[in-house]
Amino acid sequence: MKENFWRGMKNRVLQLLARVMPGAKTWRVRFHRARGVRIGSDVWIGYDVILDTSRPYLITIEDRASLGMRVTVIAHFRELQGVKIEADAFVGPGAIILPNVVIGRGAVVTAGSVVTRSVPPWAVVQGNPAAPIARCGVAFNLQTTVKKFARSLRPLSAAEATKAGKGTASRAAPGSEESKCA
Repeated sequence: MKENFWRGMKNRVLQLLARVMPGAKTWRVRFHRARGVRIGSDVWIGYDVILDTSRPYLITIEDRASLGMRVTVIAHFRELQGVKIEADAFVGPGAIILPNVVIGRGAVVTAGSVVTRSVPPWAVVQGNPAAPIARCGVAFNLQTTVKKFARSLRPLSAAEATKAGKGTASRAAPGSEESKCA
Protein backbone atom coordinates (compact mmCIF):
# COMPACT_ATOMS: atom_id res chain seq x y z
CA MET A 1 0.00 0.00 0.00
CA LYS A 2 1.49 3.32 -1.09
CA GLU A 3 1.56 6.09 1.50
CA ASN A 4 0.08 9.50 0.67
CA PHE A 5 2.88 12.14 0.71
CA TRP A 6 1.05 14.75 2.81
CA ARG A 7 -0.36 12.20 5.25
CA GLY A 8 3.15 10.78 5.62
CA MET A 9 4.63 14.24 6.29
CA LYS A 10 1.95 15.01 8.90
CA ASN A 11 2.54 11.62 10.52
CA ARG A 12 6.30 12.15 10.76
CA VAL A 13 5.97 15.68 12.17
CA LEU A 14 3.58 14.39 14.85
CA GLN A 15 5.98 11.50 15.57
CA LEU A 16 8.89 13.92 16.07
CA LEU A 17 6.81 16.13 18.36
CA ALA A 18 5.64 13.11 20.37
CA ARG A 19 9.25 11.99 20.86
CA VAL A 20 10.43 15.24 22.45
CA MET A 21 7.42 16.95 24.03
CA PRO A 22 6.88 16.82 27.78
CA GLY A 23 3.74 15.19 29.11
CA ALA A 24 4.03 11.40 29.23
CA LYS A 25 0.29 11.09 29.94
CA THR A 26 -0.89 14.13 27.99
CA TRP A 27 0.93 15.63 24.99
CA ARG A 28 2.79 12.52 23.83
CA VAL A 29 -0.39 10.46 24.03
CA ARG A 30 -2.34 13.11 22.10
CA PHE A 31 0.23 13.32 19.32
CA HIS A 32 0.30 9.54 18.89
CA ARG A 33 -3.50 9.41 18.86
CA ALA A 34 -3.51 12.09 16.16
CA ARG A 35 -1.18 9.84 14.13
CA GLY A 36 -3.69 6.98 14.36
CA VAL A 37 -2.34 4.86 17.23
CA ARG A 38 -5.27 3.41 19.20
CA ILE A 39 -4.54 4.39 22.80
CA GLY A 40 -6.71 3.72 25.86
CA SER A 41 -6.96 5.84 28.98
CA ASP A 42 -4.26 6.56 31.55
CA VAL A 43 -1.41 5.41 29.25
CA TRP A 44 2.15 6.56 30.02
CA ILE A 45 4.60 7.08 27.10
CA GLY A 46 8.25 7.91 27.87
CA TYR A 47 10.62 10.20 25.97
CA ASP A 48 11.92 9.25 22.55
CA VAL A 49 9.42 6.41 21.99
CA ILE A 50 9.06 5.40 18.34
CA LEU A 51 5.69 3.92 17.36
CA ASP A 52 5.80 2.63 13.77
CA THR A 53 6.51 5.61 11.56
CA SER A 54 4.44 4.68 8.50
CA ARG A 55 1.55 2.57 9.84
CA PRO A 56 0.72 3.72 13.37
CA TYR A 57 -2.89 2.53 12.99
CA LEU A 58 -1.61 -1.05 13.36
CA ILE A 59 -0.74 -0.38 17.03
CA THR A 60 -3.15 -0.70 19.96
CA ILE A 61 -2.18 0.33 23.49
CA GLU A 62 -4.80 -0.45 26.11
CA ASP A 63 -5.63 1.28 29.42
CA ARG A 64 -2.90 1.92 32.01
CA ALA A 65 -0.08 0.52 29.85
CA SER A 66 3.37 2.10 30.23
CA LEU A 67 6.13 2.45 27.64
CA GLY A 68 9.56 3.42 28.98
CA MET A 69 11.89 5.84 27.23
CA ARG A 70 13.30 4.83 23.84
CA VAL A 71 10.91 1.93 23.31
CA THR A 72 10.53 1.05 19.63
CA VAL A 73 7.39 -0.61 18.28
CA ILE A 74 7.57 -1.94 14.72
CA ALA A 75 4.05 -2.86 13.64
CA HIS A 76 4.61 -4.16 10.11
CA PHE A 77 7.06 -6.13 8.03
CA ARG A 78 5.87 -7.77 4.84
CA GLU A 79 2.90 -9.97 5.79
CA LEU A 80 3.40 -9.63 9.57
CA GLN A 81 1.20 -6.86 10.91
CA GLY A 82 0.01 -5.39 14.16
CA VAL A 83 1.09 -4.96 17.76
CA LYS A 84 -1.21 -4.94 20.76
CA ILE A 85 -0.12 -3.92 24.23
CA GLU A 86 -2.85 -4.97 26.64
CA ALA A 87 -4.03 -3.21 29.81
CA ASP A 88 -1.60 -2.76 32.71
CA ALA A 89 1.41 -3.96 30.67
CA PHE A 90 4.82 -2.37 31.23
CA VAL A 91 7.49 -2.14 28.53
CA GLY A 92 10.90 -1.16 29.90
CA PRO A 93 13.33 1.39 28.46
CA GLY A 94 15.00 0.52 25.18
CA ALA A 95 12.82 -2.51 24.46
CA ILE A 96 11.99 -3.37 20.86
CA ILE A 97 8.61 -4.87 19.98
CA LEU A 98 8.44 -6.58 16.58
CA PRO A 99 5.33 -7.13 14.40
CA ASN A 100 2.65 -9.73 15.04
CA VAL A 101 3.03 -9.53 18.83
CA VAL A 102 0.58 -9.21 21.73
CA ILE A 103 1.95 -8.11 25.10
CA GLY A 104 -0.49 -9.68 27.56
CA ARG A 105 -2.38 -7.95 30.34
CA GLY A 106 -0.10 -7.05 33.26
CA ALA A 107 2.99 -8.42 31.49
CA VAL A 108 6.41 -6.84 32.01
CA VAL A 109 9.04 -6.54 29.28
CA THR A 110 12.39 -5.74 30.89
CA ALA A 111 14.72 -3.01 29.66
CA GLY A 112 16.50 -3.68 26.38
CA SER A 113 14.54 -6.82 25.53
CA VAL A 114 13.64 -7.72 21.94
CA VAL A 115 10.12 -9.16 21.79
CA THR A 116 9.77 -11.42 18.75
CA ARG A 117 6.65 -13.33 19.83
CA SER A 118 3.64 -12.75 22.04
CA VAL A 119 3.98 -12.47 25.81
CA PRO A 120 1.45 -14.25 28.07
CA PRO A 121 -0.54 -12.20 30.60
CA TRP A 122 1.24 -11.52 33.89
CA ALA A 123 4.58 -12.81 32.59
CA VAL A 124 7.96 -11.13 32.97
CA VAL A 125 10.16 -11.52 29.89
CA GLN A 126 13.73 -10.49 29.21
CA GLY A 127 16.53 -10.94 26.71
CA ASN A 128 17.04 -11.16 22.97
CA PRO A 129 14.80 -12.79 21.99
CA ALA A 130 12.68 -12.12 25.06
CA ALA A 131 11.86 -15.24 27.07
CA PRO A 132 9.64 -15.68 30.15
CA ILE A 133 11.55 -15.66 33.45
CA ALA A 134 8.83 -15.06 36.07
CA ARG A 135 5.15 -14.48 36.78
CA CYS A 136 4.00 -11.28 38.44
CA GLY A 137 1.05 -10.93 40.77
CA VAL A 138 0.47 -7.17 40.49
CA ALA A 139 0.69 -4.68 37.65
CA PHE A 140 3.95 -2.72 37.50
CA ASN A 141 2.63 0.81 37.17
CA LEU A 142 2.99 4.25 38.74
CA GLN A 143 0.86 3.24 41.75
CA THR A 144 2.89 0.09 42.52
CA THR A 145 6.11 0.35 44.49
CA VAL A 146 9.12 -1.62 43.31
CA LYS A 147 9.09 -3.41 46.68
CA LYS A 148 5.46 -4.52 46.27
CA PHE A 149 6.09 -5.62 42.68
CA ALA A 150 9.25 -7.55 43.64
CA ARG A 151 7.38 -9.37 46.42
CA SER A 152 4.73 -10.51 43.91
CA LEU A 153 7.25 -12.12 41.51
CA ARG A 154 7.37 -15.90 41.23
CA PRO A 155 10.34 -17.28 39.25
CA LEU A 156 9.54 -19.91 36.65
CA SER A 157 11.08 -23.34 36.86
CA ALA A 158 12.96 -24.52 33.77
CA ALA A 159 9.95 -26.63 32.72
CA GLU A 160 7.52 -23.73 33.20
CA ALA A 161 9.77 -21.35 31.27
CA THR A 162 9.99 -23.80 28.37
CA LYS A 163 6.21 -24.33 28.39
CA ALA A 164 5.51 -20.58 28.63
CA GLY A 165 7.95 -19.86 25.83
CA LYS A 166 6.31 -22.39 23.53
CA GLY A 167 2.80 -21.26 24.46
CA THR A 168 3.39 -17.67 23.35
CA ALA A 169 3.96 -18.53 19.71
CA SER A 170 0.44 -19.84 19.26
CA ARG A 171 -1.22 -16.63 20.45
CA ALA A 172 -3.36 -14.93 17.82
CA ALA A 173 -1.90 -11.82 16.24
CA PRO A 174 -3.82 -8.56 16.41
CA GLY A 175 -5.96 -8.14 13.34
CA SER A 176 -5.82 -11.83 12.43
CA GLU A 177 -8.99 -13.87 11.96
CA GLU A 178 -8.22 -15.78 15.18
CA SER A 179 -8.00 -12.61 17.28
CA LYS A 180 -11.25 -11.25 15.82
CA CYS A 181 -13.06 -14.36 16.99
CA ALA A 182 -11.67 -14.18 20.52
